Amino acid sequence: MSAPVTPLPTRAEPAAPARAAASHPRVPRTDALPTRRWILDLGAVAVLLLIPIVGFAPTFDGASYLVAALGGLVLGMGLGVLGRLFRWGILLLTAAAIAVYFLFGGALALPHTTVAGVIPTLETLRQLALGVVMSWKQLLTTIAPVATDDGHLIVPFILSLVAAVLTTSLALRLRSAGWALIPAAAFLAIEIALGTSEPFVPVVQGVAFGLVGVVWLALRQAWQPQAAAIPVGEGSAKSGAGVRRVLMGAAVVAIAAVVGVATSGFAAPSSPRYVLRDIVIPPFDIREFASPLQSFRAYVRDHPDDPLFTVSGLPEGARMRLATMDAYNGTVYNVSDDGSGSSSAFAPARTNMSADAEGTPATVHVEIGELESVWMPDAGAVRSVTFDGDRADDLRRTAHYNEATETGVVTVGLEKGDEYTLDAVIPEVPSDEALGDQSFAPLKMPKQVGVPEALADIASKTVAEAETPVEQVRALQQMLSEGGYFSHGLAGQPLSRAGHGAERIATLLGSEQMVGDDEQYATAMALLAGQVGIPARVVMGFYPDEDAAGEPVYTATGETLHAWVEVAFDGAGWVPFDPTPPEDQVPSDQTTKPKADPKPQVLQPPPPPAEPVDLPPTVADDRGSEDEDAFDAALLWTIVSIGAGLLGLLAVLLAPFIVIGALKATRRRKRRDAERASDRISGGWDELVDRASDFGAPVRPGATRQEDAGVLTAAFAEPRVATLASRADLEVFGPTEPSPDDIAAFWTQVDEIVGGMGKGRSMWQRLGARLSIRTLLEGTRFALPARPARAPRTAPTATPDAVAAAQPDASDAVSARTSTRRSRRGSKTRSSPERSAHPPQENE
Repeated sequence: MSAPVTPLPTRAEPAAPARAAASHPRVPRTDALPTRRWILDLGAVAVLLLIPIVGFAPTFDGASYLVAALGGLVLGMGLGVLGRLFRWGILLLTAAAIAVYFLFGGALALPHTTVAGVIPTLETLRQLALGVVMSWKQLLTTIAPVATDDGHLIVPFILSLVAAVLTTSLALRLRSAGWALIPAAAFLAIEIALGTSEPFVPVVQGVAFGLVGVVWLALRQAWQPQAAAIPVGEGSAKSGAGVRRVLMGAAVVAIAAVVGVATSGFAAPSSPRYVLRDIVIPPFDIREFASPLQSFRAYVRDHPDDPLFTVSGLPEGARMRLATMDAYNGTVYNVSDDGSGSSSAFAPARTNMSADAEGTPATVHVEIGELESVWMPDAGAVRSVTFDGDRADDLRRTAHYNEATETGVVTVGLEKGDEYTLDAVIPEVPSDEALGDQSFAPLKMPKQVGVPEALADIASKTVAEAETPVEQVRALQQMLSEGGYFSHGLAGQPLSRAGHGAERIATLLGSEQMVGDDEQYATAMALLAGQVGIPARVVMGFYPDEDAAGEPVYTATGETLHAWVEVAFDGAGWVPFDPTPPEDQVPSDQTTKPKADPKPQVLQPPPPPAEPVDLPPTVADDRGSEDEDAFDAALLWTIVSIGAGLLGLLAVLLAPFIVIGALKATRRRKRRDAERASDRISGGWDELVDRASDFGAPVRPGATRQEDAGVLTAAFAEPRVATLASRADLEVFGPTEPSPDDIAAFWTQVDEIVGGMGKGRSMWQRLGARLSIRTLLEGTRFALPARPARAPRTAPTATPDAVAAAQPDASDAVSARTSTRRSRRGSKTRSSPERSAHPPQENE
């Protein structure tokens, strides 16, 4: 017995593996890539992704972000290589990328949350999970350059990881390398959008990306096998042609690069580019809050000995700053609205503030007592702030800092028990000798409005004999501190009205005895300095008395609240000056008459009636009601906007289902209200068959009603369908038109059968039947293929005898009407066109 012989595959019949591959074109090919292809693709991918990674340089503070970005690049490319070697599908590759993200994300992006800088903790996993969604907003809402230890490294890590996985996988698996450029270009676009308005060598980035991409595509195309016959002896010619194509392509790219770089100098727009950071970061208007200088006298009067806050670690001679104001409107000194670099330019607090500050480093811990304010006491130039206590998260999220004025704000407001630690730099105050050769800094100060006219003459006369800028400032300071008297105007003290409006300052400088406190003297000196071109601003804060200076813990009270003036010197920065007289320098009496100014002895007209004095408005009460109304309106508008957005989103999601339901309802109504009575009967049958088709019944297009009845009876175990089919034929092809009662009874039975189709089916099956579009597409170019016939459902079905018994007089009725049968042309049935055009005839 001979062994069976296996026939060899012929050209018309490929081998089994070949047939399997041909019948499944999506199965990855098992042939290995040549070494030069590995080197080219991996090298091109690495260079393309390095371009946007380097572009992140202006966004981050220092080059430490490269650890996270390059780590994500290496890990992503490694996953792409493994996926190619082991033929991983998209689901397995995605799972591997997620696992790598959580395993290595802590060491690369959040090392401060890990154990030994490598092992992830629960906090690491929590921040990584939240960072997938929240890190983008945190990066965009932080002023660049951002710190690398605030969780911002998640963005470059996840971007480089995802881009490397996608680019490497597409490059190694597809015949065309052009598809791999898409994720790389998307990475570059996202880096630009998340960056700053001043990009990092934009021309070099664009030229390098385009050059690498074109050369990569050219080499891949040259290495592709050519599907053409090669004449014998011309192999060298083909090789030479390929080399020439590569060289010519490289030359074209080089020429384009040179032209682009040469023209970028004058063709590039001078205005900065717009990025997402310019749109996402909301403007913070500190002027929404009242000027703290208005409450100066209230702190002194209501909290003379109450501990407003305590400070530990404050260096000797340092001051706790509360607010800095440089704009005057005739009523109050407040912050300006001149934008960047002004006293209103607050930005979210971060860990790399005041990078250029020079002085003595200090760590200052503040514990809030009776102070209730949005203004945050701080010392020197703050580099970072760390909040403690139960409200630490709320304080951190709402903390803002202004590097130009060295002031901080917490929009939720400080309360008793809040704590925070400042990492600050205390600047050194230069002496007058050091400022002897220094000129005033060339700053553009806000224009002061409502300044009394007499202040210009007073300031000019005061600084007339000063020779240097610092002597001018000292002349103004000494004129106030040595020529004035101190009084808060409290019980038992000389009269001294609160406020620093134009009338109050004019009265102070025009009296025989100047009486006031820090609020009036600091305002007066700043206004006088502005009249002679000296850049000056008012600062409100706290510092200990001379006998308490140097103590380890300083307790700020209303008695230690002060206001002083800072003047900007070129090369020295803002230097403080105290124009307030000593507290023991009090007037000998209560006389505050205007200074004598002799005039010629002429008859003067009677003085006009005195106008009421313009006192500072009660900002607190007015603002309270306005804020309440604004809050209510804002809250109502927010609720309405959220509700409208949710309804709009729900409408968009449900729109396809609503449209499908409306189309089916319209179709039913047209069938039920057809013009001809017979069409209403045939429309009812069509409605029944369409609903059965939606439930999955394998109805054939062009079948007769009896054929459809057999399919529906088997599919739904409903014996009444056969009876209804015979009745529909009888009514449509009968000698007379069906009556309205016949039509209503027919549709009632149709609705009963349709209502029973969903019994025994799940909710999802019933929902799928209602949303099915199979019957809506019938008769169009988008019609779905017919369903294959299937076995009937295992349920009691109607026997032929039962069907016959259900219609005992059907044949008799048909025979009785054969003599007067008339064909109803145009009746709408689901039969084939031939059957519709030629109704069945009875044999004689």
